[in-house]
Amino acid sequence: MNTSRRKSRKSFSSSMGGRGHQSNASEEAESSKGVSIRGRILEDEDRHQSIESIHVSSTFPSIVGTCTLMCPARERVQRERLRDLSVFERLNGHLGKTSPSLAVKKFCRTISTMRVQESDVRTLPVLKETLHYLLNLLDSSEQPFEVVHDFVFDRTRSIRQDLSMQNIVNDEAIHMYEEMVKFYIVSHHKLLWSNCNPNISSMHYLNLEQLRKSLSSLYDMYDANRKSSSISKNEAEFRSFYVLLHLSSNSQSVRLASPILKSKEMCFTRKVLRFFRLGNYKCFFATIATESSYLQYCLMEPYINELRILVVSYINYGGYAHSPYPLAQLSKLLRMKESDMESLCNACGLETSIDKVGNKFLPTKQATFHPPKGGFQNYSFLGLEKLQRHTRDEDCITTNQAS
Repeated sequence: MNTSRRKSRKSFSSSMGGRGHQSNASEEAESSKGVSIRGRILEDEDRHQSIESIHVSSTFPSIVGTCTLMCPARERVQRERLRDLSVFERLNGHLGKTSPSLAVKKFCRTISTMRVQESDVRTLPVLKETLHYLLNLLDSSEQPFEVVHDFVFDRTRSIRQDLSMQNIVNDEAIHMYEEMVKFYIVSHHKLLWSNCNPNISSMHYLNLEQLRKSLSSLYDMYDANRKSSSISKNEAEFRSFYVLLHLSSNSQSVRLASPILKSKEMCFTRKVLRFFRLGNYKCFFATIATESSYLQYCLMEPYINELRILVVSYINYGGYAHSPYPLAQLSKLLRMKESDMESLCNACGLETSIDKVGNKFLPTKQATFHPPKGGFQNYSFLGLEKLQRHTRDEDCITTNQAS
């Protein structure tokens, strides 16, 4: 027992790689070099270069934007002329017409701050309003989620770009980054089960890439905004997201402040990490069902399905040949509908049986087991609706308090 506990604690430390709470000594050393938070955020983007990386010189002084529209007038006119308008920006559906209330500044993949005009960079109040407008589009049912995501994905990157160029790292900017991270997390879940778009795999990859970058930048902002030993209101929750995103990886360990380690969110994360590493699937699924938030579930979903398949293989190879396993019991353990449980077994190449009264079973010792071909299907998780309702209620409370 003690050995297992030491092993699980070691696993937790190793999973906390990447960005984290730095020691006071390192912060003082960094401060003495005159390195701005803007420089660290933009340099982080460069370290994770992709075809859509931001290329802004981190040595150029920050500017103060003066644009009071969601899209600068110069860009809006140019995009009208080029008919470069998203379906959400077209005025009355016209391919070459938009308006200040519809057009939103696009993300520029290659930008030179030497040539950026203050009138092309939006002010903080406008950036907040633009983000609110974009996130409200996620409730739209007029377009498939993939179409909505593509638009919001690009325009939120532009918001991050404007924040970085102005070196805005206050509490308002932190809240905006937190909202954008939430968008990437929910999209991580929804894109996983979207099969109607042939480019969904690349969309999911790019979304995951921006989720990691945004979390990294957010952690830098937490550190830069830290006052003595206090932590930001939602810091523990967002620090836990990094661990959940890397449950199966072994990364370099970092230090975290004591209030973060003792938080409800991190205690939950440490439990599920320990159960996942030890293969304790019963406690793993039970803990998620009773303690997880919707955002935490979205991050763990790929690992949930991975462990489900592992459990099915264990039962198939480890069970008694003349004692088939009841599907009802197995579906209860794995938090699935019985019909989904049967579908998963079939996808793994296993046959199921039924007795005279209609009870279904999984015969064991079948030699035909294999991982599902073509990826995972959208299997249920019992209790997910409750997690979603709880998250919506919390968002409503937060919105009312802010207003």
